[in-house]
Amino acid sequence: MNLYQSIKMALKSILGNKVRSFLTMLGIIIGVSSVITLVSVGQGTTSSITEQLEGLGTDLLTVNIMGRGATTSLTYAEVKSLSEIEGIRAVSPVINGSATVKKGTINDTYTIEGITPAYEEVKDFHVQAGRYILDIDNEYRMKVALIGTEVAGDFFGTDNPVGQTLQLNGSSFTVVGLLESIGTSATESNDDKILIPITTAERFMQTRGIRSITVQAESTDLVERTQTRLEAWLNEKFKSADNAYTIFNAQEMMDTLNSTTQMLSMALGGIAGISLLVGGIGIMNIMLVSVSERTREIGVRKAIGAKKRNILLQFMIESTALSSFGGLIGIGIGYGACALISTYSTLSADVSIAVVLIAFGFSLFIGVVFGMIPANKAAKLRPIYALRTD
Repeated sequence: MNLYQSIKMALKSILGNKVRSFLTMLGIIIGVSSVITLVSVGQGTTSSITEQLEGLGTDLLTVNIMGRGATTSLTYAEVKSLSEIEGIRAVSPVINGSATVKKGTINDTYTIEGITPAYEEVKDFHVQAGRYILDIDNEYRMKVALIGTEVAGDFFGTDNPVGQTLQLNGSSFTVVGLLESIGTSATESNDDKILIPITTAERFMQTRGIRSITVQAESTDLVERTQTRLEAWLNEKFKSADNAYTIFNAQEMMDTLNSTTQMLSMALGGIAGISLLVGGIGIMNIMLVSVSERTREIGVRKAIGAKKRNILLQFMIESTALSSFGGLIGIGIGYGACALISTYSTLSADVSIAVVLIAFGFSLFIGVVFGMIPANKAAKLRPIYALRTD
């Protein structure tokens, strides 16, 4: 009996017991679809978070000065001198606060940030109309402001806000630029803020010294080396104070996050893989039942010349076909589940061909391994005893 005949007989047996065959495949279907769905959701979530962190800039270091008083803060001149450190491309100090903004009868509270011209390059945050904050604005403590699109919509509607004025805590500021709309980042909303010169903010918000600085390295590869030099400078500056500052490195956070999410994806895949093993056991059980039911048939075939390898091949093909069909159906369900999750939830599912191939390959392996026992049992049956079976 050739391979074609073995395949034909195996398929005939499967189609002859459709319900039993489907129930046998069910464990494989659930296992494959679960592996694809869970791992894809894990990978999609990782990609989404990574994109948000990359939006913060992987070549950036954020320095936060802790504590109170002038001894644990930096002056504007000291911050500007940081640009002389080797490996630093730009330095953008920020003073944060809030103010009541009013125009006519409309008033609300908004985030205020005091900035320098370097903010535009470091944060990659530009204007769509008007101009940016200039060095001369900081030099003369000008009362000028850049406003986000939400602020512009709240106070000016569809009118051009450039050249108009807003009252910030009672002080009149001229709007010199309208910021582009970039939505919400991983840490904050960008469209509802107002930017003013940092020297103006220092006096306006009665803040002593600068406590938040974003440093841009010359390249991503130089971030760690630049951080080391920056830490040495800060240690010298705050040598009399403990825990005077913290430095946030987005690249380190991304590396840690990727490592954690990869482990999580593997764990989810492993949990889903257990159902594949259960499905394999189900295939083995049904195939053992099939051997028992077809003992007389096996005896007849062996009596008329079928060899051990022919019987073994037929049952191996049958178990492999069951796991293959189950795997293909599971792949289809997995793709469908990922599409539904991406469409109707906040999660994203990134289906990888590698994951699909691994899940399907494992289902085939399960079919072969767990089909071996009943196939071997059928092949070893002695014709004389098999023919006696009713």
